[in-house]
Amino acid sequence: MRDERVSMERNSVESMQGNLDRGGPAIAASYGLIGSILLLGGAGWGADQYLGTAPWCLLSGLTAGLAIGFYQLLRVVRRPE
Repeated sequence: MRDERVSMERNSVESMQGNLDRGGPAIAASYGLIGSILLLGGAGWGADQYLGTAPWCLLSGLTAGLAIGFYQLLRVVRRPE
């Protein structure tokens, strides 16, 4: 009984690891999308505070963050396996 349980647990862990390995690039791309929006949006907000041009630098930063993030996401989606 003990050996059967250990075998089932091992199969479960190996299955979960396989799923994480296959999903890794998509997870990284989604974090890249969020990160680029936050980083460039924050840089735009900071530039607006410094230059007094609100909201133009913020909008430019958010737009650039979206463009870069979606480009990165498309690279992962179109990559052959």
